Amino acid sequence: MENLDNTDRKILTLLQQNARLTIQEIGQRINLSKTPVHERIKRLEREGIIERYVTILNKKKLGNLLMVYCQVTLDRQTRDAFADFEGAIRLLPDVLECNRVSGTFDYLLKIVSRDMETYNYFYQEQLSVIPGTLHISSFFVMADVKSSTIVPLE
Repeated sequence: MENLDNTDRKILTLLQQNARLTIQEIGQRINLSKTPVHERIKRLEREGIIERYVTILNKKKLGNLLMVYCQVTLDRQTRDAFADFEGAIRLLPDVLECNRVSGTFDYLLKIVSRDMETYNYFYQEQLSVIPGTLHISSFFVMADVKSSTIVPLE
């Protein structure tokens, strides 16, 4: 973040809050004309600081989807075992997030499913059959207390 100045941080914060803001609207909010705002956004995209723009869906309006966190332990902790597991996980659209972590298990997964029956199928037919998977613990989200995609920059 050393190469980001205060103006870049303001632009990024605004885009995280609402990626549909126009360049003109951003400029008005930070007191900068359209051209420098546009140039800064293009630079932030080129540098990979802005990876992509997404739409966040309301899970309740989609039928209150089941959210599940899984702790996964592999049978061996080697570079090849990690690579094989991660390659398999990338192919599963139900897995929203996968993080290799330190501690008593190897991965923390965030999974979305239509319902318990659908999750059970996913668990038995897709997740538990990944080679090298030793142990899976599933935790079902009872209440969505805070959900944010905004990285604090200031």
